[in-house]
Amino acid sequence: MLHAPDATSSTSRWRTSSESSPWTRALLVLLVLLSVNPARAAEQLTQTEALALVFPGATLERKEHFLTEEQRQRIQELAKVEMKSRYVVSYEARKGAELLGVAFFDTHVVRTQQETAMVAISPKGVILRVEVIRFQEPEEYAAPERWKAQLKGQSLSPKLSLKADIRPLSGASLTAQALVDASRRALAEFEVLGPKAPP
Repeated sequence: MLHAPDATSSTSRWRTSSESSPWTRALLVLLVLLSVNPARAAEQLTQTEALALVFPGATLERKEHFLTEEQRQRIQELAKVEMKSRYVVSYEARKGAELLGVAFFDTHVVRTQQETAMVAISPKGVILRVEVIRFQEPEEYAAPERWKAQLKGQSLSPKLSLKADIRPLSGASLTAQALVDASRRALAEFEVLGPKAPP
């Protein structure tokens, strides 16, 4: 079992000795900044941090699913997008016996580089939150928070489409399509693999 930390808490990623000089600390910061690849600037969250944002304080259970060909085809049929992998990992979040939701991490190619998105789903099959934890395309193609916010509350229906309720993303249409496809895949995975809410 894992425990999601409080989303408001923070930990230091870099530690320097209290005896380090200001010049040493400044040099360290400069080296870190110079090592950042602009194409990877949107990579901000770890899986643990993303899970804590949507399920703060919850107990998380990681589950690995090795899909049968029938399951893979069923997910692809429900999602109406390609489902290549037969390996799926989900995180079930609970407080006590209460299921708060299930999160899936979807890695896919946007243009020529990869993106990984977390899609968190309520027990009733509705998107709670979408967070991008890795984006290897140039930062100008990343989806802003206000665009991702419109995915919240969507279910696996024809409305979850750039031709329906989801607004296109000017200048980054491939990013928008990739996140819609990832959301549809996660919802279909939940339908086939996830625990069901009580009636």
